Amino acid sequence: MIVPGAAPPRGRFPHVRRAGDLVYVSGTSSRRPDGTFVGASADPMGVTDLDIRAQTRAVIETVGRLLAAAGGGLKDLVSVTTYLVSMNDFGGYNEVYAEYFDETGPTRTTVAVHQLPHPHLLIEISAVAHIPQDKEPPR
Repeated sequence: MIVPGAAPPRGRFPHVRRAGDLVYVSGTSSRRPDGTFVGASADPMGVTDLDIRAQTRAVIETVGRLLAAAGGGLKDLVSVTTYLVSMNDFGGYNEVYAEYFDETGPTRTTVAVHQLPHPHLLIEISAVAHIPQDKEPPR
């Protein structure tokens, strides 16, 4: 399902895909619908400032909105996979993640990757949620 109002996928794939009571969320970044990025700015000299905390918060909030389109929310997550460009950002990412989840939340895997689809991206998250089909909003 393509979710209206979300940044369009950069390829031919859905934001979310339901398989029975499981909802899979495609890799999600801090990209806004207009193509700009939360947590990325450049000064007049072109020096880029990238903020892992702002990007993490934006990604988690976007995952929540995508799940809402399937009738659920962050509380329904059962598994999260996070891709960080640098493990030097792990502390800031972990700090923001803990604002949303604790040990009763989803299982989690965090891996370092060489790069993501845009140089301003520090993080991408894919996830799986359990949302009973009868909770999906009517189309």
